[in-house]
Amino acid sequence: MTPPPAKPTRKDALSNRERILTVAREALTASGTASLTAIARDAGVGIGTLYRHFPTREALVLELYRTEIQQLIDRVPTLLATHPPLAAMRRWFAEVAHYGRLKFGVAEVIHAATNDGRDDENYDPFVRAIGLLLDAGAADGTLKPGLDPEDVLLQLSVLWRLDPARGGEERAERILTLIVDGLRADPHRADPADGAGTRAAGDADG
Repeated sequence: MTPPPAKPTRKDALSNRERILTVAREALTASGTASLTAIARDAGVGIGTLYRHFPTREALVLELYRTEIQQLIDRVPTLLATHPPLAAMRRWFAEVAHYGRLKFGVAEVIHAATNDGRDDENYDPFVRAIGLLLDAGAADGTLKPGLDPEDVLLQLSVLWRLDPARGGEERAERILTLIVDGLRADPHRADPADGAGTRAAGDADG
């Protein structure tokens, strides 16, 4: 008699969940209309398994959103510990731009679920993360003092309105350069600790 298949363990469930999120991140960054069926297939799980973890498309998108935002928030202290403030800010902005490519395709879902951001529990922690970068830059003299992190967030929000399929990445780099130049205490001063700009965002971070 053939023994019944083993029941999935908690470890299996966590592995499936992480695999679904990884595939969904790639799929929804490439196309906001990627189907749940295709995501489940590429993750190597059945559609039923996907629905057990994420009963709706909105649930999957919002979990991705929370995960991505938290990772960005958590990155700030690490970047400040390993780079001068201006270089840390450039690298973080480049990571925000990468997140913007995901949000572009699913922004309507996120805005609807968070009341256009007014009920977004991630808003204040994200603003505080920006504030850490601005304070560090003001302290070492590379950024203007007294900058408002909410003003900077408003500038960054243009990134998730750029269509990646229509030159969005190149435009994001240009926009980030404009934002950074506007924040610098002296945009004309060469800074050897500044790194190679947003294009080198991943070079030294691992």
